[in-house]
Amino acid sequence: MSPFFLSQILTGLTLCSDITSFQLKKRRNILLCLIFSSSTLALHFALLGHWTAASLALFGAIRFAVGFYTANIRLAWLFVAMIAVITIFTWEGPLSLLASGGSAICNLGTFQREDKRLRLFMFPGTICWLSHNILAGSPGAVVVEIVFFCSNLIGYYRFYLAPKRSQS
Repeated sequence: MSPFFLSQILTGLTLCSDITSFQLKKRRNILLCLIFSSSTLALHFALLGHWTAASLALFGAIRFAVGFYTANIRLAWLFVAMIAVITIFTWEGPLSLLASGGSAICNLGTFQREDKRLRLFMFPGTICWLSHNILAGSPGAVVVEIVFFCSNLIGYYRFYLAPKRSQS
């Protein structure tokens, strides 16, 4: 089996976890799913040889694990600094900036106390990652980000917009 084909299979596992994540209401449950999906996505990018994205996805899994235990915003800024360091040491050109930007934005969402704010930060972070994945040439990762965005949108609607409409 080729590394490319195996990487695309890993995006299938990521996809299942991502779909589930934003259909959950509790912040901690969302983060558990994101730990798994970031780990499989890290392997995916490693198989494709995109080391900035692989490193940042693996670092994302660590970040989500820390975020599971604390929502300390000071840690968010420490993690942003670490994202910059990872990007510098794994620099692969402008493509690295999209991965770094997406990671930094999602990072800020991870350390929000409320799932609503976490979801709102994930929208622009996902757009950065989607752009990265298109340019990186990974159809599986493109599908993952599109579905992740849509799942987040559906979850946001279910938990924050639909209840308000039904009360009117």
